[in-house]
Amino acid sequence: MTAKPSDALTGTVRLPGDKSISHRALMLGALAYGETTVDGLLEGEDVLCTAEAMRALGAEIERDEAGRWHIWGRGIGGLSEPENVIDMGNSGTGARLLLGILASHPLTAVVTGDASLRSRPMARVTDPLSACGASFIAREGGRLPATVVGSRDPLPLDYELPVPSAQVKSAVLLAGLNAPGETRVVEREATRDHSERMLAYFGANLRRNEIALENGSAHEIVLSGQPELSGKPVTVPVDPSSAAFPLVAALLLPGSEVRLPGVGMNPQRSGLVTTLQEMGGDITIENAREVGGEPVADLLVRGSALHGVTVPAGRAPSMIDEYPVLAVAAAAAEGRTVMQGLGELRVKESDRLAAVARGLALCGLTVEEGPDSLVVDGVSGRPPGGNNQPIQTELDHRIAMSFLILGLASERPVQIDDAMPIATSFPDFTTLMQGLGAQLGDV
Repeated sequence: MTAKPSDALTGTVRLPGDKSISHRALMLGALAYGETTVDGLLEGEDVLCTAEAMRALGAEIERDEAGRWHIWGRGIGGLSEPENVIDMGNSGTGARLLLGILASHPLTAVVTGDASLRSRPMARVTDPLSACGASFIAREGGRLPATVVGSRDPLPLDYELPVPSAQVKSAVLLAGLNAPGETRVVEREATRDHSERMLAYFGANLRRNEIALENGSAHEIVLSGQPELSGKPVTVPVDPSSAAFPLVAALLLPGSEVRLPGVGMNPQRSGLVTTLQEMGGDITIENAREVGGEPVADLLVRGSALHGVTVPAGRAPSMIDEYPVLAVAAAAAEGRTVMQGLGELRVKESDRLAAVARGLALCGLTVEEGPDSLVVDGVSGRPPGGNNQPIQTELDHRIAMSFLILGLASERPVQIDDAMPIATSFPDFTTLMQGLGAQLGDV
């Protein structure tokens, strides 16, 4: 696919539902008694794999003609052993959270995924989950495919996160649902709290406290095991990680005015908006409200002249998926943008840190890649763009979309090698962007 230099973007666009919340709605609906309804579910490949996984474990899941999803759950501890291998496609979130659920159920299951997912480390999840009594047979580093033998007498877990990770935290909490007593997770840096919010919404007894440690403070999340979760209506807010692409495109194209309704504004996910506003981005937050326990708002975005900033490492957990497209914004900004604390980018769908640095250099930008940092020297206007050599996206949807956004704001078109992975999180990306005026199309 190729993105060509474009003029101002205008319009209002309804974006896909939040992927993180969509995964959790399907999983908790399957673990609850009664019916859960979900409006705004992201119908990308990653989330559809989670729906199939929960069906394979015994939940009844249907989509009606109006696009509403219905889940009839089995209750905590009520999942059944799957007849076949569970394929999680490209979804790291879905796979890691599923391993947490399986760990405390008395069943055996085999979990796999596509080539990208099979290359990603799972030991960061399977190691703490083993303490509840589960066993995992996997490739080196805990990589998929993995056979999970769930615990027949699961033990509650007490785990301090060595690095900030909402996926590991969530996996431990989900395992603790079917264990007696209290499961406790300690995190020194706050990470996405979608799991805690949704667990409480479905009826779990969960508390969060600030505690003192020898070398600083931290937060502990304590979950009482074996609750009775009740099915709930869930409205999924717009995914801020998907909203990032039209948002940055609108900022970079002078004269743009784009409205993005219903975007999730969870404080642990809004780091990109904060950073872009610090860079001079004209982003107005309107109609702030709460839906299903999650804060949402409408965003009005206008074309802006951006300037470089230093993004603190402590902000990384709140915008880890948005650094590739932030790097695109930095390329067009005036001056230098320094991004720190990016080590987690190396274990995403690809080594995103390396992929972004290579792609920007190929498009004529000056970049400095460190072990966990990226420095981009902006050109204060349109970056040079492509040189007739496609950007290697490494089967990563966010790399693909980020460099298409760069092409819209560059002097020359930018071509990517493979647009297919975009469907994992943003199936209508091309159509929606074209509707705003973006010049996107096949090579």
